[in-house]
Amino acid sequence: MASPPSSTVIQMPPTPHNNGEPTLAPATPKDAGDVPTTAPAAAAGPAPTATDKVMSSAANLAQLLPTGTVLAYQALSPSFTNHGKCFSSNQWLTAALVIVLAVLCVLFSFTDSVLGRDKKLYYGIATLRGFNVFNFSDEEEKLQWTPAEFRRLRIRPLDFVRAVFTALVFLTVAFSDVGLQNCFFPNTGMNTQELFKNLPLGIAFLSSFVFMIFPTKRKGIGYSDTTPRQKLT
Repeated sequence: MASPPSSTVIQMPPTPHNNGEPTLAPATPKDAGDVPTTAPAAAAGPAPTATDKVMSSAANLAQLLPTGTVLAYQALSPSFTNHGKCFSSNQWLTAALVIVLAVLCVLFSFTDSVLGRDKKLYYGIATLRGFNVFNFSDEEEKLQWTPAEFRRLRIRPLDFVRAVFTALVFLTVAFSDVGLQNCFFPNTGMNTQELFKNLPLGIAFLSSFVFMIFPTKRKGIGYSDTTPRQKLT
């Protein structure tokens, strides 16, 4: 009688160890949903500096001013101040520029634009007695205005308040210019630097508060605000 065949035992080689620990096979994800995704961290932008805050405040203040005066100062001040490296002539030119533009800001505060009955836009300046229109084409257009309408557009006490604050706002914008500061105040201490840094912030708050409490119906020459123009009824 034949003996039964002997069973053969196959031994698998042991799994290699790393430092005495078994090496585990890397887990294979079943689908793309199992792959952990990490959102890249958003790069934090640079913190705003004091100069950035001053320029931002000056830009907000400039919206309260006639556009022409702001553009004229921005165009001429770098040359007049020689980019902060001033001689005596530069100081005289810069001072004259600031004074002339400040006076223009005051004058423009008394100007107005009115839409006539003929849908034509009339520009003029308010006086103590009435309103002087600049662009009457002929006597016929002037006759369309009644004396009561001229008196209605005369200067009011509110106009003087706005004129003073408009000049104050422009002077603040001008003195926020680094070139002007280096021209007239080259060796300032920490107290003066803090004043120049915080002055636009304070003037912006005060002027915005005054203009909000005392609104005007005038749409002056050069202003780009959203104040609707007055109309002749």
